[in-house]
Amino acid sequence: MSSLTHFDDQGQAHMVDVAAKANTHRIGVAGGRIEMLPATLAIIQSGTAKKGDVLGIARIAGIMAAKKTSDLIPLCHPLALTRVAIEFETSLVDTSGVASISCTATVETVGPTGVEMEALTAVQIALLTIYDMCKAVDRGMTITNVKLLEKHGGKSGSFINGT
Repeated sequence: MSSLTHFDDQGQAHMVDVAAKANTHRIGVAGGRIEMLPATLAIIQSGTAKKGDVLGIARIAGIMAAKKTSDLIPLCHPLALTRVAIEFETSLVDTSGVASISCTATVETVGPTGVEMEALTAVQIALLTIYDMCKAVDRGMTITNVKLLEKHGGKSGSFINGT
């Protein structure tokens, strides 16, 4: 594994200089899941949540979060994103009796640095928005399994998470 890039030779935190890196098409895909009571998922799917269209609002929150990542993560570069897509997949009940919503964020840019952090931030905020909108009926929801699924572009090429 290579050394950490956000520290200089003296161990001080710094923003990585990407000026000499080539602009390439870069893609980051992240995923995560929120587990809930089956009744909570039924409310979301029926559109009867008191705060409105849960997944529609969570999608917008995820897109906004991707665009604001550099405001939230101190050493991230501000990027001109060319695409942010947020997808949800519902699962009524798994073998343990838990319902869930999986979220996948795909973020793209053409630039000198990747969009992994933007994709991860989008997933987290989309899932947190679902929690916020539904906490009145289910405070026991759990956000889990948030991870980078894949990245493409740049000097290091592609990465596909095998787990």
